[in-house]
Amino acid sequence: MAPTLDKDFVAVVIPKSAEQKSRIQASIKNNFLFRTCDEEQYRDVVDAMSEKRVAAGEEVIKQGGVGDFFYVVETGTLDVFVSKNGNPPVKVYEYGDGGSFGELALMYNAPRAATVVATSESVLWALDRVTFRRILMENTSRKRRMYEGFLEEVKLLSSLEPYERHKIADVLESQVFNEGEIVIRQGDVGEQFYIIESGEAAVSKLIDGVEHQYPNLKKGDYFGELALLTDQPRQATIRATAGRLKVATMGKKAFVRLLGPVVDIIKRNANDYAQIKSHIASP
Repeated sequence: MAPTLDKDFVAVVIPKSAEQKSRIQASIKNNFLFRTCDEEQYRDVVDAMSEKRVAAGEEVIKQGGVGDFFYVVETGTLDVFVSKNGNPPVKVYEYGDGGSFGELALMYNAPRAATVVATSESVLWALDRVTFRRILMENTSRKRRMYEGFLEEVKLLSSLEPYERHKIADVLESQVFNEGEIVIRQGDVGEQFYIIESGEAAVSKLIDGVEHQYPNLKKGDYFGELALLTDQPRQATIRATAGRLKVATMGKKAFVRLLGPVVDIIKRNANDYAQIKSHIASP
């Protein structure tokens, strides 16, 4: 299934009440598979999900079977059993409210890897295979295209080869902060690196009890690198300003692994920042 080339795809819409939609949204809001979906994709997921009520003892999926649906647990409990080398099934896991299962068979077009049985009366939301694959694959493809275009405009990364930017695009995730919200706080432990996609961020630093303001950061600017380079606490507070701030972020491990070619540039910029800070702090 090639993203954006599936011309025959027709979004599935299963009529639901506002109350049902609210229940689905509550069930999937923290699910990692849908965390990066945009509003339209999120709506497609909610529209396509069908309610499935199962009784205690009912088998939802069977090991070796064909993967046809992905399931999110709204309420109830379910046990997971795996049989290896013809031996009797062994319980390996259990799901409760908010759990999800069945994605592997859909993502890799493989037989079910386990059997899932309800241990109490449960309410599940099921998403069909075609909708699941199209939304997730299209989301991944769209995200990569968007970030590749964006990263080409980031001065810091202009020296990277295209394939290096591709790898960075794959690990970046978007976060949105409303005006006044703090992105990083001075003194906190640093675990993320940020590049501004849109909006502006205000920078402030407390020195000897006096708060100093620095120039605002704008699209293409980056921050959060000092704590990752030095393992020291955050050196400044950064908050969204002038409306909504959208950033692309990556974790410390990805930062170290993927930004190796530009670390010298980052360190040089960090030294410039240290000199500015020293100048401000001096009498």
